[in-house]
Amino acid sequence: MQARGPLMIEHRLIEGMIAVIQRRLERAAQTQSIDPHFVDAAVDFIRVYADRTHHGKEEDILFRTLRDKNLSEEHRRIMNELVQEHVFGRETTKALVEANSRYRKRDIGALAEVTDRLRTLVGFYPKHIKKEDTVFFPAALTYVTEQEDQAMLAEFWEFDRKMIHEKYKAVVKGFMRE
Repeated sequence: MQARGPLMIEHRLIEGMIAVIQRRLERAAQTQSIDPHFVDAAVDFIRVYADRTHHGKEEDILFRTLRDKNLSEEHRRIMNELVQEHVFGRETTKALVEANSRYRKRDIGALAEVTDRLRTLVGFYPKHIKKEDTVFFPAALTYVTEQEDQAMLAEFWEFDRKMIHEKYKAVVKGFMRE
């Protein structure tokens, strides 16, 4: 398996969650409400799986490996765009958390902000994933040797192995602050 394999498999799961969010948005438009617990679950998925786990592998391993390579101007620009898109996703998710908190407190305008932020994520992820799958990942392969590719793949597996511990250490720390 090439290093891009796990990343592309993760993309399919992210697309699945985006489809679930889209269905919940359609329901919210009909009912004029949304389950704040669902929003919490969506945020957890986006933060832990899509951002920390998936984007973490891209930024901490793939992009780090490519940073010192002689990338074409176009490929370096795309890599930098992808990093900025990750930041955009984090900022949108943070705004979603804040809006959901206000929605829980019965802030009348918060529902519109919650659904707007969710719609933003639904629009964002498919385009972002397509850019990675069809443009950047194939190009990235041309800059690494088979040995480097396999080293990244091994590092991806190690990264995943550590994620569960990282997540639940953060959960415990959060409760300890209360």
